Amino acid sequence: MNQSNIETLIDAGKKRKADFVEIYEEESRNSSISLRDQKIEQSLAATDYGIGIRLVYGTDVLYAYTSNDDQEHLLSLIHLLADSRGEVANNSSVFTLPGDVSKYSFSKNIHDPRKVPPFRRLELLQTADTIARKVSSKIIQVGVSASDIVTNVLIANSEGLWVEDLRVRSRFFLSVTAENKGERFVASESPGALKGFEFFEGLAVEDIARKAGERALFMLDAGYIEGKKMPVVMGNGFGGVIFHEACGHPLETEAIRKKSSPFVGKLGEPIAQSCLTAYDDGTIEEQYGSLKVDDEGMPTQKTLLIENGILKAYLADRIGSMETGSPRTGSGRRESYQYAPVSRMRNTYIGAGKDSLDEMFSSVDFGLYAKRMGGGSVNPATGEFNFAVEEGYVIRNGKIAEPVRGATLIGKGHEILPKISMVGKDLELAAGTCGASSGSIPVTVGQPSLKVDEILVGGR
Repeated sequence: MNQSNIETLIDAGKKRKADFVEIYEEESRNSSISLRDQKIEQSLAATDYGIGIRLVYGTDVLYAYTSNDDQEHLLSLIHLLADSRGEVANNSSVFTLPGDVSKYSFSKNIHDPRKVPPFRRLELLQTADTIARKVSSKIIQVGVSASDIVTNVLIANSEGLWVEDLRVRSRFFLSVTAENKGERFVASESPGALKGFEFFEGLAVEDIARKAGERALFMLDAGYIEGKKMPVVMGNGFGGVIFHEACGHPLETEAIRKKSSPFVGKLGEPIAQSCLTAYDDGTIEEQYGSLKVDDEGMPTQKTLLIENGILKAYLADRIGSMETGSPRTGSGRRESYQYAPVSRMRNTYIGAGKDSLDEMFSSVDFGLYAKRMGGGSVNPATGEFNFAVEEGYVIRNGKIAEPVRGATLIGKGHEILPKISMVGKDLELAAGTCGASSGSIPVTVGQPSLKVDEILVGGR
């Protein structure tokens, strides 16, 4: 949209007495191809375009979106929103943007995925399928997909902001199913990055497929652990999904302002042991959850959430900041123009500590080593979680013993944090997707290996 049209829209919102007016324009081109049972299951290329309009009165948010960029239609939406509050027009002065434009575009290293023919992606999928099946005749199914998205956004508001951003993300997904005597086990991998096609070109597809196949085969014959409370050593990387879900969401001002978080009023207080420090960082180069600016147009930052066990900050968007008094952290995010932004995580992780994995094992007489985490669920209001362990091992007399499958970790995030007594040096990050009130967004989770002194483990 041109500057004159946006100025007219913002002016219309201001004349209807809105304290704040925001125009969010977005065009996304996404492409994906998936292979299952050695056949193309889906091949998709699509473009989506739309505009979101946000009027804020105090801390009340009114939002409308459309794919129609006709100026009269957009003005009618603004008046429809204002009419819903009974706001009558006034004769304010004409709004004019200052003309300062912040523009972010492709880095010189980006290989634009829009210029890559589909067969290049298909070759990667076929390679992964072939390598995974070679592991064993017990591999009965392989599902693999490659997807990318190129998104242009323009954000302008009544404070004079004008930001344009170009975002490119790619992701690879692989699932391998092994079967023996009616028993099945599924192993998966899903790396992603803030990159173009160079992400796929540099991906160790053969190694990823081989390891997933071997893990599915190995865990297929694993037994089960007796369910009870016990010490758990959690593996690095995607193990951070528990911190993300059970602790990260309650640290968003979206939960704090609604008083639906166990961390309300806890700033400056100890919520974990001194060995634990945690961050949410939107600035890490090429990570899946990174951004130059958030979806309110604010530059992202590295936010220290917990320092040596002390709660230091919440993740705040504009409205969350106004209602809680917390400084904005560049955390206003949304899936697309169809959603108003709220406070959301970016790359959320527990920082590296000083302990070794061997030291953690040696401190446990009997417990569980949750080397790889799978999916799960969480109640964001209470922090209660239930997560599956994809790859697990019994710890017996300080040593890794037999593999076990089907285990789950059950607890409440704010109750588990103080029980983390050892934090490893081996920090690793992993791509993910997070769903909440402003839709599904790309994020990164992470942690080093760590020891939880006691957690409820579900068995078979």
